[in-house]
Amino acid sequence: MNINTIFSALFSHPDFKDISLLTDDSTGSLGAAFLVTLCGPHHPLYKKAEKLFKEAASLPHTKGMADFFTSGRERITQELQNNYAGDKSFRKAADDLEKHLTAKENTVQERDFEWALFFPEAVGIIQNKEVRKRELRQKRTVEILRTNRTPIVNPGKELIFTSNIILTLPAAGTRYDSLNLPRRLTEKLKAASREEQLYFYDHPIQIGTAPENNEILYGLNGLNETCRWEKDHGSMDPDDKLTCILSVSVTHKGLQIIAKEYIHHEISRHGEYENLEIYVFTEEDTGLIVNDVLIPSLNLPGGKGEKENSRKILAEVFGVDGEYGRHYSFLKAITAFWQVFMDPEKRGTFKIDLDQIFPEKELKDQTGKSAFEHFTNPLWGATGKEAFGNKVHLGMIAGALVNERDIGKGIFTPDVPFSGTLSGTPEEHIFYSKLLMGFSTEAELMTRYGSEGIDGKTKCIQRIHVTGGTNGILINYLRAYRPFTPGFIGRAEDQSYLLSVLSKPGTKLAYLHEDGLIMRHDKEAFAGDAIKAASFGSTIGDYVRILFFSKYVEVVTGGDIMALKEIIDPFTGCFVSKIPVTIVYLRFAFKSLEIFSTLGKDQGETFLTQGIKRIEDAIRFTEGANSLLSKKLASEKEGWNCFYNILDTAETALKAAVPEAAKVKETAVKILDNCRVNS
Repeated sequence: MNINTIFSALFSHPDFKDISLLTDDSTGSLGAAFLVTLCGPHHPLYKKAEKLFKEAASLPHTKGMADFFTSGRERITQELQNNYAGDKSFRKAADDLEKHLTAKENTVQERDFEWALFFPEAVGIIQNKEVRKRELRQKRTVEILRTNRTPIVNPGKELIFTSNIILTLPAAGTRYDSLNLPRRLTEKLKAASREEQLYFYDHPIQIGTAPENNEILYGLNGLNETCRWEKDHGSMDPDDKLTCILSVSVTHKGLQIIAKEYIHHEISRHGEYENLEIYVFTEEDTGLIVNDVLIPSLNLPGGKGEKENSRKILAEVFGVDGEYGRHYSFLKAITAFWQVFMDPEKRGTFKIDLDQIFPEKELKDQTGKSAFEHFTNPLWGATGKEAFGNKVHLGMIAGALVNERDIGKGIFTPDVPFSGTLSGTPEEHIFYSKLLMGFSTEAELMTRYGSEGIDGKTKCIQRIHVTGGTNGILINYLRAYRPFTPGFIGRAEDQSYLLSVLSKPGTKLAYLHEDGLIMRHDKEAFAGDAIKAASFGSTIGDYVRILFFSKYVEVVTGGDIMALKEIIDPFTGCFVSKIPVTIVYLRFAFKSLEIFSTLGKDQGETFLTQGIKRIEDAIRFTEGANSLLSKKLASEKEGWNCFYNILDTAETALKAAVPEAAKVKETAVKILDNCRVNS
């Protein structure tokens, strides 16, 4: 394999025309120079590119950028050569691509030669979509051995609904004193604005946003209306209130101390939630639970006693600030804590996003069930056998989404439609996840029971592709299997959750696909400004996801990633790559050229600065056999095992009426009551 030859031929395609636009602007041309140098000394712009790197490396404000791309060439070369030497299928794909890259026609078939090396999960999808859909559904089919003998009967009483609130600074240019906030909040907000941003999210709520654009109010209003509808139609008891738990994550450390007060301020001014009991948890609240409830519970009869690192490992996993994975795991785990210390009648949880609502009328008209009636399916909690021969517990449940703009077409309109049309961008040649996301949405999320021999009674679909909202788990399975999303995961935390237990021996934990459990997704209708403001962070997070997922699966499988990829392909699995560093560097370089070209130098440099720091940190976190990621994963597994062991100990002690346990419970109830934000 001649790496220079492959890249030289690939980049000669018209889609890569921007690579030739090397100018004297060192920052704007670094991405292009990097790509040119991958083609080797025979490229006509090679000397110019090397000169640009040398000049950039000599200047303080561009040295880090030059070093990053220079290291990238070495990392890519080593990664490709190692795979070529040690993987027969990779070697064949590389040899085939090298032979065919000089073809002049840009056809789907030619694209498959590129994808076979860089993006193998997509090969053949465009030409054989319907066949591949049927094959995927067969692979996801579960034969039911036993239904749940005690299914959810009263969702309004037995389920806890959860969601996450993400807060960030007001929109750029906002005069903080003009916000309708208490003065003490305004002053603390000003102080937070002078801090470095710690975390990056898809579309955080900008403090000070108008009520009609505020996801907190929007989501809670929608959930309150859902309860009203269910009560009116007899699916929820008139006097019941739905328990709703909200975690609060922030982009800047200084926002931690004002988050809860801000949320209470907004809810008290703009919301009436007579059908909800709303609890809000900040990092301070989770710290109280660790120190005042979990740690004392270690010393209850049957407990293992407090160890030197007990507080550290519990605080590491049980909290809400940080990457998406941390609050995602918390929102599941808190319901088990709730069952033990607050309300043993709670049997399951369901997570929504606050930009989603249940379209009750359409659900009833088009599925025959209301939202809550979908949760009473006895297949949720059933036992079955899946296509690979493994026994599975369908202890989790997953629904789907329809975009607000599409609901007039019917609730079974995919929120991410499949498009086999090639976009003509450089990135598409080496990674095109949108293609597989649309395919998987149709094949998994939109599966209708009653066709292809899958009746939804004796056979069903297990889901691998799930969305961050519209998924849940029965608490007994949560406590038995102890799944979690690692706290370093900043994208696709929903799909990462199952990966923590999927490779364990024995009976597998699985998601039931609940046909027709669909929420309307409204984020573009009211949160467009927030989405736009967070776009760089989301894009870079997508690159980091490839690095993290690839290493994560390698660690949990002991290096046998292909066996697990057989289960999680195509969409979830496409982020588990044999050559993650190569894919990330190429995508980042392509995107930087696009941003400099379309948004200008200031935005381009911002993207480079943010991206280089996060990607470099991610590479260092994942590299090596004894990586920092593997150490962090082991530590978090220990923390979650400690957490669930504590719950088992406390529950046993409470049933035995141990006085010390009663005192711990009293403290727990007090903390939880103090988190309630509506009367």
